[in-house]
Formats: sequence, structure tokens, C-alpha cells
Amino acid sequence: MIRWLPILAAALLAQPAAAKERADRYSAMTYNIRLDLASDGANAWSHRRSALTGLVAYHAPDLVGMQEVLLHQKQAIEADLPAYAFVGAARDDGKDKGEFSPLGFRRDRFALLASGTFWLSPTPQVPGMGWDAAYPRVASWARLKDKASHHVLLVVNTHFDHVGTTARIESAKQIRRWIGDNRKSGETAVLMGDFNSPATSSPYAAIVEPGKGALRDSGTISRTPHYGPPGTFTGFDIARRDASPIDHIFVSNDVTVLRHATLTDQNGGKLPSDHYPVVADLCIGKGC
Repeated sequence: MIRWLPILAAALLAQPAAAKERADRYSAMTYNIRLDLASDGANAWSHRRSALTGLVAYHAPDLVGMQEVLLHQKQAIEADLPAYAFVGAARDDGKDKGEFSPLGFRRDRFALLASGTFWLSPTPQVPGMGWDAAYPRVASWARLKDKASHHVLLVVNTHFDHVGTTARIESAKQIRRWIGDNRKSGETAVLMGDFNSPATSSPYAAIVEPGKGALRDSGTISRTPHYGPPGTFTGFDIARRDASPIDHIFVSNDVTVLRHATLTDQNGGKLPSDHYPVVADLCIGKGC
């Protein structure tokens, strides 16, 4: 019996380090990182950068969507997280002015087939505000091919307006239509972001109600119960407990959600952002 122990140990070590390393499993994270404002004082970006990028590096999601990212923050994130490639243009000019909603993916796992940015407005190919929005809003997307399984994912990351009620509803309808029109046969769709919309809201309903392009909230269909507080906005107050998230990860109907969580990682009582990141472990196929 003892002679088999080295063989058994070697076999165990040869297994994936985590469930997400299986070819049919992926982890996704959405994270509003809070733009860099000097008025945030002790919570300004320079005091949070290492904690925030360290959190992402530690949890190592396959896909990560961020919001409220200014150019110098994007450059810092790319420097701190070289394992990831990021796509998406800035919202003010379609280049580098204003906030990005960058979509990141692991270089070692995915090949980029296509990517782009469109504006949440009646003129999606032109930078500008839509409906009653206070700011221009964008969605960044990528079509990604898994290098091992060759499965293709259509992933969208966005940030809805915080003021315009009509803008949020119309943005939800627009993204749903876009996914329905652009998702190819056999592709898996993942939509994530800061929707500024709780689960009881009309924009949320516009994404999940049955029909073409409908998606499911990964938190409500998780095989294991959600872990962490329900609310995702904190305003840097670690004691805050909102009743509903405004940051969500939605998936197409070919996805089994294994786990879902709101991460409350903090450093000495200080939060890396004024939002908690949301993570979901996803499985695609019959072996889930």
C-alpha cells in the first residue's frame, strides 16, 4: 500500500489547482473601482491601488469587468495585472478621454476574436449621452475563444447611468437586443457591470424577463447559496448593508452557476473601492 502513496500524491498534484481550471469552468468578476478623485482624501486612488489590484490578482478571475476607470488608472491596472489583456474605449471621445468600462481577460486562457465599444444611446456608434443620462455611458465587449476547449464566449461589461431613469431602462433594452442580435450559435453570453439598478427595478427586469436575448442573474441561480452581503455599494463605509446589489453578473441559459459571492476583502478596515466586487463561478456543458 505504501508504495502507491508517491503515485497517488503525484496524481493529486496533477489535478487543477481550482475548479475554474477545468476547461468547462470560468470565473467572472465585476468591480466598480471608483474613479480617482482628490476629494476622496484617504480613499483616493493612490491609497487604494495596491489593495485593489492585489485583490484581483489573488482571486484571479478569468474575466473581469471594471467601471469608473480613468486612463491613468487603466494604465496602472494593466501594469499591476500583466496576466490580463483589457479592451474598451473611453466614453467621452471613444479613445482615452473620460471613464473607461474596460473588460479584462486572462491572456493564457483566451484568444481575442473581436472587441469593441458602443454607447448606451439611440446612436450607439457615436460618443454622446442617451435619453436623460447625466453622462455618456458605454458597453465594452469581447468575443473570446478558449484556447483549450475552443468554446467561444461573448462578454459585455457596462456601467448604467446613476441619474437617468429612462436611460437605465433603455440601456437595459439596448444591451439585451445587442446580445440577441450579435450572439452566434453555440456562444455563451456573459453580461456584467454596475447597473445602478437593484433586483426590484425595471432595468433589471428588462434584462431577465423571458424572450430573445434574455439573461439570468447568476446570483439567483447559483447552485450554492450566495455568500456575502446582498448589497454591493458601500460608499467606503464597511458597516453599510444595502438590501440589494446594483452590480450584477448575468449569463445565458447554457450556463450553470456553481458559486456566487460579494467579496468584502479589506485592509485594516479600509476598502479598496466604494463598491464590493461580485464574483461568480460558471460552468458550461453537460459535465457541470
